[in-house]
Amino acid sequence: MATVASDAATPGGPPDFRLPPGPRVPALIEGVRLVAGNAPDRRREQRRFGDVFTLRLPVFGNTVVVADAKLAKEVFAADPSVLYGGNIPLGRVLGGSSLFSLNEGSHAATRKIIMPPFHGARMKSYESIVEEETLREVARWPEGEEFETLSSMRLITLSVILRATFGADDEELEWLRSRVPPWLKFGERMVALQFLFRDLGPGSPYRRFMRHRGEFDRRVDRLIEKARRGGGLEDRDDVLALLLQATHEDGSPLSRKEIGDHLASLVVAGHETTGGTLAWAVERLRRHPALVRRLVEEADGGGDELRQATVREVQRTRPVIGGPIRTVMKPFQLGEWLLPPGTSVIVGGALMHHDARYFERADRFDPDRFLARKPPPFAYVPFGGGSRRCPGAAFAHMETNVVLGTMLRTVELVPTDEPGEPWKFRGGTYQPGRGGRARIVRRRS
Repeated sequence: MATVASDAATPGGPPDFRLPPGPRVPALIEGVRLVAGNAPDRRREQRRFGDVFTLRLPVFGNTVVVADAKLAKEVFAADPSVLYGGNIPLGRVLGGSSLFSLNEGSHAATRKIIMPPFHGARMKSYESIVEEETLREVARWPEGEEFETLSSMRLITLSVILRATFGADDEELEWLRSRVPPWLKFGERMVALQFLFRDLGPGSPYRRFMRHRGEFDRRVDRLIEKARRGGGLEDRDDVLALLLQATHEDGSPLSRKEIGDHLASLVVAGHETTGGTLAWAVERLRRHPALVRRLVEEADGGGDELRQATVREVQRTRPVIGGPIRTVMKPFQLGEWLLPPGTSVIVGGALMHHDARYFERADRFDPDRFLARKPPPFAYVPFGGGSRRCPGAAFAHMETNVVLGTMLRTVELVPTDEPGEPWKFRGGTYQPGRGGRARIVRRRS
């Protein structure tokens, strides 16, 4: 089991730190490869160096990639004082009270506050919102000509999370729909290029990003005031109403900054990744017409078992996140390697998802593998693991399932024999390189 290493290799001596081997590529070049859009799997490095290897990356420095389920379990189970999960670039974009920034004690307390809307009856109530937004967007799709679905899917997921999070009416919702995407676009750049976090004057990316964030915060203030004046918070299902009623363990209410950062985190986490997964789903389904026929028959009959398995298979074969990351805070023994403080550790989900040790015929797109079977623990990590596992995982799965079901009942996907789309890195996620292109025919019955 991975543990905190002893402070010294010999009594009184310094620790005998050892990093796994890896390609001797400068960090800048590795960073260029990352931003250029290479797939998040590193099978070439895995074949050469084994299941644990070291990359040198900008921002993260020496980064140990773990592609072994047993070691991944140890990473997720490690004490947060040893492997810290909050020190990631996205936290700088979303604010100090964001789930992506909080230390473990505050992170656990905040999860208890924001988890209820994404489980049970509350989450069930959001299904009609997902269907409404999907029908609205699919109605705009051109018939008979090819188009990219990524922007549409991101608009669906943005509208859904805005309605679920803010409970906004038409005017407020339209404002958020128009203003949040530019802010997220700047956020993507800031995540990918951390050196932009400098105030270089009025025209600098940092100033422009902060103006967008300032507009968002002011709109949140308006919504807070409106919600408080309107009363009836206990009868509302949206997250904003829940946060306004929530308190810290000492009974104090959440500050406006905390509420703003939490809402920003939910919008980003509940929008970007799910939109990408849906675009990947279209990309995959168009290349598997026999599966689409089965899915349509199931959807017409009111079932969703195969569709849920298909969602899991899309998440396995096309994960939008390269892998959860931790920072070594104290010497950490990982297998035969002793990692020094400051090292980053990434659980290589994309590697394990394509590993035949964990998934039979791993390179084949086959949703049947998930019918009546659970994925192997710690080898299937599209939502991370441990105490930092995505709190909105169940919501994202529900949303993807409902969007696909609504789409399949509304339009026919015209199949294609074109090669699969390449991966494209978009700040913090991997998306279809050509936008998840589709051609559809509207169903007449």
